[in-house]
Amino acid sequence: MFSGPGGKTSMNVIEIENLTHRFSDGTLGLDQVNLTVAQGEFVVIVGCNGSGKTTLLRHLNGLMMPDSGMVKIFGTPVSENPVRARQLVGMVFQDADTQIVGDTVYDDVAFGPENLRLERREVERRVAFALEAGGLTHLSDQRPHVLSGGEKRRLAIAGILAMESKILVFDEPFSNLDYPGVKQVMEQILALHRNGHTIVLTTHDLDKVIAHADRLIIMEKARVARDGPVHELISELEAFGVRAPCRCTMEAQEALCPN
Repeated sequence: MFSGPGGKTSMNVIEIENLTHRFSDGTLGLDQVNLTVAQGEFVVIVGCNGSGKTTLLRHLNGLMMPDSGMVKIFGTPVSENPVRARQLVGMVFQDADTQIVGDTVYDDVAFGPENLRLERREVERRVAFALEAGGLTHLSDQRPHVLSGGEKRRLAIAGILAMESKILVFDEPFSNLDYPGVKQVMEQILALHRNGHTIVLTTHDLDKVIAHADRLIIMEKARVARDGPVHELISELEAFGVRAPCRCTMEAQEALCPN
């Protein structure tokens, strides 16, 4: 359970039990991982390349399935209903281009709701909401592939918002973005968190996000090595090959994107 503002506790929306995954070449991707994430938490996962971060994320909505163990989303095992898991857990990949499928920004955001076979009015409502939330309404007729890097990342986020996902998962969301793009995406992630979404995020650049996280998870060799409040684990990051953010950068980030 997670104690949020005012000391209120929230239910666990993600439960991971003894999760193990081995790749076809025999490499161990995840080794007996146990985790819970509470509703409304902002969790940041770090670790060296190959530590298991992205592999873990891909199990949250059934893009990968474990060799043993289980992932539950809102109490239901992902393996029993992966379609439901993909609706509840929206993932934004490091390369936003891989998620673009529509000829226009509007069509791209509408793709998911249309595949749910919703009524046209409901599709239009969801798309309008998602475009507004992403600051993309004025670009609705634009071709996605001419957007900037930050706009593409925001388009990917709009696509999962249109699916009304409750849990938002970001794999290296600031990768290859310039400063304006980073600022745009960071502001949107924080707005989503304020609106009650659960956020799970991996990054190699803690400076951009650490000031806003509730919890830090450090992965090493396919396992969870450390898990706890940010202030308790900052001093241990370097021991796991993760560059610790400097205090001045954290303070500047808090000022740039206040909670």
